Amino acid sequence: MILIADSGSTKTDWCLTASEAIPLRMSTQGINPFFQTDEQICGILLDELLPQIPPVSVDLIKEVHFYGAGIRPEMREWMNGILSKAFPKAIIKVESDLLGAAHALFGHGEGIACILGTGSNSGLYDGQSIIANTPPLGFILGDEGSGAVLGKLFLGSLCKGLMPNGLLEDYLKETQQEVSDIIQAVYRQPLPNRYLARTSRFIHSHIHVEEVRKLVVNNFRAFFKRNIVQYGRRDLPVGAIGSVAWYYQEELKEAAQMEGFLVDRVLQSPMEGLMRFVSL
Repeated sequence: MILIADSGSTKTDWCLTASEAIPLRMSTQGINPFFQTDEQICGILLDELLPQIPPVSVDLIKEVHFYGAGIRPEMREWMNGILSKAFPKAIIKVESDLLGAAHALFGHGEGIACILGTGSNSGLYDGQSIIANTPPLGFILGDEGSGAVLGKLFLGSLCKGLMPNGLLEDYLKETQQEVSDIIQAVYRQPLPNRYLARTSRFIHSHIHVEEVRKLVVNNFRAFFKRNIVQYGRRDLPVGAIGSVAWYYQEELKEAAQMEGFLVDRVLQSPMEGLMRFVSL
């Protein structure tokens, strides 16, 4: 049996696979070693994950493939040790979520792998590893193309009167907020990136508004200009994973074409691709 994890800061998706058996899908809260202690992570594994796995199956797990946000090279050994406590008989492989995206999108082929969700990231993939990475830098200094930056651009334009008449009133009514609430959430409350990214639902439902659609396309164009161009590989296919990439596929592909790139594959989740990759 093989256990695969696709982990973000909010949620971790798990899949237990075996030949000729229906995969067992599970979920726990997110695991990010950059923000959590080993006690907290062990608690998630012992209290949330293991109770979902039939006891007879735990000892049959031979490999654990963990792809996660916050996995830096210096953290792999530490995370490996934590997983080994829960699965002592398994071979543990810990990698970044970006490499997981590359594995899911391209298998052993070359390409430029992108993650476009609340945040954004990208990497040049040679079929085995990420050989170049433009630092995303977060939604204040970077994260172009992400849901957080999209929300920042949209709310800024909305409050400055740069959107069509009535759109601000519609947004405030739908979200039951005042402009002061927006300011409070962005500057005074924790996790403003998630707050900003949540505006994507309203944006998507108003994508027919030309000014809104243009803002989305320009956000993606900035992603290519400030991140993907640096790899100098316009000859390679671009693939993207994440909710923002998935729901704005048309705008993403349009922006890519305008900047001289081809987005030829978009996935909402990497799990299906990861299942194929680890079974090769």
